[in-house]
Amino acid sequence: MEYFLSEAARPVLRKVAREKTLCAFDFDGTLAPIVSHPDLAGMRQSTSELLASLASLFPCIILSGRARADVLQLLAGMKLDRVIGNHGAEKDAASGGRIHQRIQGWKTILEAHLGETPGLWIEDKGLSLAVHYRQASNKVEARKRILQASKHLDHVRVFGGKQVINLVQEDAPNKGVALANERERLGCRWVLFVGDDANDEDAFALKGNVVPVRVGRKRDSHARYYIRSQGEIDTLLQLMVSLRRNSQSSNLDS
Repeated sequence: MEYFLSEAARPVLRKVAREKTLCAFDFDGTLAPIVSHPDLAGMRQSTSELLASLASLFPCIILSGRARADVLQLLAGMKLDRVIGNHGAEKDAASGGRIHQRIQGWKTILEAHLGETPGLWIEDKGLSLAVHYRQASNKVEARKRILQASKHLDHVRVFGGKQVINLVQEDAPNKGVALANERERLGCRWVLFVGDDANDEDAFALKGNVVPVRVGRKRDSHARYYIRSQGEIDTLLQLMVSLRRNSQSSNLDS
């Protein structure tokens, strides 16, 4: 992986800043710091202002594991081209009743198998579940119990995250599918995608003119580039805004 804020990677940044580029971001751990509970999350004011500036210059979307309504609330009215929740499965306000009913069935089964395990709690996002174990005293054992309980569920796709196990319907669109659909819908030739977790790997692996950037270096990631920490997202956003404005000024002068 190559450090995306290095001088060596600057030609790539300049390229995506000049093109009709779709700028896409995960939310938690990417635009907002990881916190002890999802309800405590939020972007720094500086990040929010820079994202708004970026969205005035490029097509911008968010691809989040959160429910779409949760992300919209955290954006506080910011205008983006689309917000997609539930790991790529939820792109509008409508949600399938049949799927929701199945998710509720999963929740009942998980509650029966996990009981009131200290430090474990189930987040119901409508089209997916997240079983959090950040507060568990023995995280290895907690993760093992969740994965064992998930074996009792039908038609489910299970994948990990940062001290969370996610459960979605097996045929639900992932972030890679959602990103490809948005690239086509918005008519973009290039894509910049920034994420930080296992559920971003499908988007990192998208083919074509894609610049995948991971928050935190990871040897086996599909991302070709990385930034060192979530705090560096502001630097990346500022660079994209500055390079775009410089490119527009150059075009006006020529």
